[in-house]
Amino acid sequence: MAAASLLEGLEETLTVQKLGIRHTLCRSLSNTNIMENCFSQAAQRTRRVKRWTEPKMILRWTAAALLWAERNFRRIKGCEQLKDLEKVLRKLEATSTLKAA
Repeated sequence: MAAASLLEGLEETLTVQKLGIRHTLCRSLSNTNIMENCFSQAAQRTRRVKRWTEPKMILRWTAAALLWAERNFRRIKGCEQLKDLEKVLRKLEATSTLKAA
């Protein structure tokens, strides 16, 4: 079971490490805890909704639940390194655009 879990996230983990992100931010982004927490809070908020009648209502309830969950978010460990990550991603985007052209 543990081996299957490791293999499942191996590519994403290696991708984050290849970008050269420092350890703290890399550790935060290499797992799914952030998204799982967000979705579990939204699910908790919408658990009692009985009638999901139309797409607009579903979007409205989901958006309201995510905004409610946002109040409980904490800062990502290593958030000060996000600017470094942005620079790396922009460089990668520029090089991939040049290769495609």
